[in-house]
Amino acid sequence: MSTVLAAEAADTTARNLTIALFLVFVAATLAITIWASRQTKTATDFYAGGRSFSGFQNGMAIGGDYMSAASFLGIAGLIALYGYDGFLYSIGFLVAWLVALLLVAELLRNSGRYTMADVLAFRMRQRPVRTAAAASTITVSIFYLLAQMVGAGALVALLLGIRPGTTFLGMDADTAKVATIILVGALMIIYVTVGGMKGTTYVQIVKAFLLMGGALVMTLLVLAKYQFNLSALLGDAAASSGKGNAFLEPGLRYGVEVAGNATQTFYNKVDLLSLGIALVLGTAGLPHILIRFYTVPTAKAARKSVLWAIGIIGTFYLLTLALGFGAAALVGGEAITAQDKAGNTAAPQLAEVLGVDFLGGDLGGAALLAIIAAVAFATILAVVAGLTLASSSSLAHDFYANVIKNGQTSERQEVRVARLSALVIGAVSILLSIYAQNLNVAFLVALAFAVAASGNLPAILYSLFWRRFNTSGAVWAIYGGLLSAVLLVFFSPVVSGAPTSMFPEHDWQWFPLSNPGILSIPFGFFCGWLGTVISKERDEEKYAELEVRALTGAGAH
Repeated sequence: MSTVLAAEAADTTARNLTIALFLVFVAATLAITIWASRQTKTATDFYAGGRSFSGFQNGMAIGGDYMSAASFLGIAGLIALYGYDGFLYSIGFLVAWLVALLLVAELLRNSGRYTMADVLAFRMRQRPVRTAAAASTITVSIFYLLAQMVGAGALVALLLGIRPGTTFLGMDADTAKVATIILVGALMIIYVTVGGMKGTTYVQIVKAFLLMGGALVMTLLVLAKYQFNLSALLGDAAASSGKGNAFLEPGLRYGVEVAGNATQTFYNKVDLLSLGIALVLGTAGLPHILIRFYTVPTAKAARKSVLWAIGIIGTFYLLTLALGFGAAALVGGEAITAQDKAGNTAAPQLAEVLGVDFLGGDLGGAALLAIIAAVAFATILAVVAGLTLASSSSLAHDFYANVIKNGQTSERQEVRVARLSALVIGAVSILLSIYAQNLNVAFLVALAFAVAASGNLPAILYSLFWRRFNTSGAVWAIYGGLLSAVLLVFFSPVVSGAPTSMFPEHDWQWFPLSNPGILSIPFGFFCGWLGTVISKERDEEKYAELEVRALTGAGAH
C-alpha cells in the first residue's frame, strides 16, 4: 500500500513540475511577443520583421520554423517503431534544403516583398494569380498545422499522465487531447495577432536553441548509457523492437514486399518513391519558409541564413537517429504504441526513462520529461505561429489588399485583416486536427510537402526561369497541382478505408498510394506548361525586369 501511495505522490509531483515548467515557457514566449508588438508599427514590421534580422538570426529562426513536431516527435517515433525506414524522413527533409538554396532563396528575396505571390504576380495579372496563391498558401499551411496540433495533443496527454482509461480534471484521454489542441490554437493566434513576424521570429530563435540543447543532452545520455558503443545500441534497439534484424534493414514501413501479391508490392515501392520526391521538392514551395527570406536586408544575408539553417537542421537530424534508436532500445515499441498509436511520444518517453536512470527515481524521470516536453511544446508553438503568419499574411496582402481592394487600402487596414485571418485559420485548423489524431505527425507533414511541391513549386520555378510563362500558366499550375494533390489524398488510405485513417469506419478510398507526389507534382508542372502554351499573353519586358531584380536585387523593397 505504501509503495502505491509513494508512486502516486511521485506522479503528482511530476505532474505539478511539468505544468509549472510548461507555464514558465508560455509566460516567457508571451512576454517576447508583447515586447515585439511594441516594435511592430508598419506592414513591413508585421509581415517581414522590418527586414532587420541578420543571416545567423534568420538561419536560427528558419531552423526553429522547420524543426517542427514532425522532426522532434514524428521522426523519433518512426525510427523507434520502424528502424531504418523511419530515418528516410530525416534524409528527405535535409536534402530538400539544397533545392531551396540553389533555386529559390536568393532570387525570391530579391523579387518579392511579403509573400510568395509577390513574385508570381510581378509579371502577371494580379487578381487571378494572387487568388490562386492565397488558396494554395492556406491549404498547405492547414495541412502543416494539423501535424503540429496532433503532436501537441499527444504530448500534453503524456505530460499530464493521461493514458487510455485514466482521467485528468474529469476528462478522459481523448477529451484532454481535444482540449489541448484548442489551447495550442488559442496561443498561436495570440502570438501572430499580437507579435507579428518580429514576435514569431524571436520565439523561433529561442525555440531552436532549446530544441538543439534538449536533443543534444538526450543523445549524449543515450550514448553514455551504452558507453558510446553504437553497435550495442543498435543491437538492443533491434531486440527490443520485436522485429529482430529486419528493424535495421529497409522494408518495414516502405516498399514492403507482400508475398504472393505483386500488385501491392509494386504500389508499396511506388509509394516510397512518391514520398521521396515530395520530401525533396516540398521545402522550396512551403509558404512559411519562403516568407522567411523577406526578413533579411540583402540577398547575401538570405543565402547565409539558408547555410546556417542547413548546418543547424543537419546536426539535429543526425541526433534524431540516437533519439529514435534509443527510444526503441530503452522504452520499447509496445510501451510507445500503448501511449500513442502513431509513436508521436517516443522522444518524451525516452526522456522519462533517461531521467530515471541518470537523475535517480521517478522525480528525476519527471524532471527530464518535463524539460523535454516543454521544449517540444515550444517547438509546436513556434511552428504554428510561423504557419499562421504565412497564411494570414497571404489572405490579407494577396487576397484582401490586392484582389478585393485592388491595391487601394491602407497598411493599417491590411494588418487588421491579417490578424482577423489568423483567427479564422486557427479555428479551421483546430477543427480538422481533432479528426487527425490517429496519424503520425511526420507523415502529416509529408502530405503538406506533397501539396506544396505540386501547387507552389511549378509556379515559382516557371515564373523565375521561363520567359514564356504567363498568367494562365501560373493559375493552371497552382490549381492543377493543388487540386490533384488534395483529391488524391482525400481518396487515399490516409482519409478512409484503413484502421489508421482519419475516418477508419468509412471507406471511399480508390487511390492506392498514401503519398500523392509522384502523380500530382508532374501534373502541376504539366498544367503550368499547358496553361502557358494555350494562352497568347506574353510580356517579355516584364520578364527581363524580373530577371534583373532576381539576380541583382535592384528595385527590391
